[in-house]
Amino acid sequence: MKKTSTRLADGRELIYYDSRDDVVRDAVDRRPLDPVATASEIRHDRLLGDDVAIASHRQARTYHPPADECPLCPSRGGRRSEIPAADYDVAVFENRFPSLAGDSGRCEVVCFTSDHDASFADLTDEQAALVLEAWTDRTAELSQLPGVEQVFCFENRGAEIGVTLGHPHGQIYAYPFVTPRTARMLTALAAHRAATGGGNLFDEVVADELADGRRVVLDGEHWVAFVPHAAHWPYEVHLYPKRRVPDLLALDDAARTEFPQVYLEVLRRFDRIFDGRGGGKEGSGAGPGSRGAAGAARTPYIAAWHQAPLRVEHREEFALHLELFTIRRTSGKLKFLAGSESGMNVFINDVPPEAAAQRLREVASE
Repeated sequence: MKKTSTRLADGRELIYYDSRDDVVRDAVDRRPLDPVATASEIRHDRLLGDDVAIASHRQARTYHPPADECPLCPSRGGRRSEIPAADYDVAVFENRFPSLAGDSGRCEVVCFTSDHDASFADLTDEQAALVLEAWTDRTAELSQLPGVEQVFCFENRGAEIGVTLGHPHGQIYAYPFVTPRTARMLTALAAHRAATGGGNLFDEVVADELADGRRVVLDGEHWVAFVPHAAHWPYEVHLYPKRRVPDLLALDDAARTEFPQVYLEVLRRFDRIFDGRGGGKEGSGAGPGSRGAAGAARTPYIAAWHQAPLRVEHREEFALHLELFTIRRTSGKLKFLAGSESGMNVFINDVPPEAAAQRLREVASE
C-alpha cells in the first residue's frame, strides 16, 4: 500500500491509498473554495448522560446531486470534485460539513472506489483489503489527535438509511468522548468480569453462538459471522475475529487476509435476501431504494465497526467487531423506529433471529 497526503483548496487534508507503489498523486485542487466554517458544539444531556453534537452548518451540505455532479467522483473532463485526481483506488478526506470539528473531534469521508455505480459488495478481495488498510491507518492517525477518545469507522448505504450521496463511501468519526453504546458494552463487560471472577463476556457470547449454531451465518478460519440472540434489527449480522483484539490495529495478518472474503460474502448475501434467490419466501420486489448499474436492487444497510475506546480501564478486554444491519424487514417494507424504539429504546423485532440466519445461509454464493 502507498499512502499520499495532500491538501484541498480550502486546507482540508486528502489522503490517497493506492495498491501500487509507483502511482504519483500530484493533482492540485484548483476550485475557488472558501475556508470551511463549522459550528460544532458538544452538549451534555444531564438526565441521560449522553453527549449530543449540535452542528447547524450541516444544513447546507450537498443533498442528492445528479450523478454527473457527484463530489466523490474523480475530477475529469473539466469537472472538479473533492478528489482532484482523474482516478483513485481509495481516497479519504476531511468532511466539508462535519458533525464534529476542532476541539469537538473530526469527521472524514472514505471513498471505497472511483466507480460511482459500484457498491462495497462489488469490490474485489484486493480492493476490500485496501479499504481495511485505510480504516486501520486512519484509526492509528486519528487516535493521536488531542482530545479524541474513540474512533468509529462506518458505512451508510441506501436512500432509505438517509444517504445523500450515492457514490460508494463511508465515514470515520473521531469522538471526544466514549459513545453511549460503547459505554453500555463496557459496563456489561465489567459486570460479567466481576460476576465470573475474570471471565470475558465477548468471548462467551462468541463461544455460545458457535456452540448453538442456529444463528451462525458464516464460520471462517479467523472470522465468524452470526445473527445475535437478541437482534434489534430484522436482518442483523455481527462479524468477530476469532482471536479477540481491541481494535483494527491489533488484527494479525491471517485475519486481515481472510476478512475481505468473509465480509464481501456477507454483504453479497444481504443483497440477495429480498431478490427471491436461495429458495426463501421473500419476493423479488424490493421497493424504493438504490439499485445497481444492472438494475438489481440493493439492500439498504449500516455497517459499523466497534473498537475499544482509547483510554479506558481493561481496554484489552474489549472485542473488535463489525455490526451490519438493514432497516428493511421484508420486500417493500421498512422497519421504522416508532414509539417503543425511539421513545423508550426498547426494540421490537418482527423477524426471529434464527429465521434471519437461515435466510442468510440460503442465499450463500454458489
